[in-house]
Amino acid sequence: MQKPVSISVDIGGTNTRVALCEDGEVLTETIQRYRNAEHPALEPILDAYLANYPMVAAICIDMAGPVKDGVGTLTNLDWTIDAGALSARTGGARVAVLNDLQAQGHSVAHLSADSLLTLLPGQPAPEASVRLVVNVGTGLNAVPVHTSGALTLVPAAEAGHITLQARDALELRLLEWLCARIPSAGLEEVLSGRGLEHLHAFVCADEGAGTPLDAAGIMAAFTAGDAQAVRAARLFTSYLGRYCGDLSLTNLPFGGVYLVGGVAKHLGPHLMNLGFAEAFRDKGRFAQFMEQFPVHLVTDDYAALRGCAAHLAELQRAA
Repeated sequence: MQKPVSISVDIGGTNTRVALCEDGEVLTETIQRYRNAEHPALEPILDAYLANYPMVAAICIDMAGPVKDGVGTLTNLDWTIDAGALSARTGGARVAVLNDLQAQGHSVAHLSADSLLTLLPGQPAPEASVRLVVNVGTGLNAVPVHTSGALTLVPAAEAGHITLQARDALELRLLEWLCARIPSAGLEEVLSGRGLEHLHAFVCADEGAGTPLDAAGIMAAFTAGDAQAVRAARLFTSYLGRYCGDLSLTNLPFGGVYLVGGVAKHLGPHLMNLGFAEAFRDKGRFAQFMEQFPVHLVTDDYAALRGCAAHLAELQRAA
């Protein structure tokens, strides 16, 4: 008789990935990928994956969108994920629904060294120290990761929409240019995929020359050494370093700051040359204090799935 299985589900903007997990680990050989555009909802995907697994013990799903009381609606997809309905559909399985950034938060304590690119080494800290996950991709968000006994606590947040501020004449021109186009612009309007596009368009306008590019075009131009693309990347990095530094002073993540998301992954290897460390530590008399916080770029494509698996294992141990 087959034993009940546990599965992790990672719903992205284009694809959904499903995998078996056991004792907090993803069984990577079981990962299957499904195109969202070919399915009207998550349920047919789960039906297809679970066809060979009639008994389901637990499911953890992460999704890009707000989650409340076990129900979430995806930001860029007309799907609603309801933990209660999915539990009933799978014969009473335990179902947990997380925001995608929460899943990343549950993963970071379980990532191996080869899943990380260390940007700033920081200083050694106890295993239970607070961590901070910063997502820079289609949008911007950040969450602290706390440990309480055997449980990992990752509160939901919408930290990408805090007020965009200016510290010098250049940033004031940027703020005025952006607010003329997007009233009440938040920090996400400069730290995201579209944020990089906004910065490049501003550089073109500020210099009175050049053609604004999309994010892929900016990265290609940056790689080729184009001066305007490099200037936009430096502005981006300055804001990112400051943002991570501000949140580090708020949360004291002695366990490390972890950068995730598509834009962070593309720019990550260049951040140190673009001034990230200087912006991160630009805190006046607290500059030396900032040197305690390690900063890592997460390079593991399965981190969200691993976070779901780790969360399920904790829930099952606590039951």
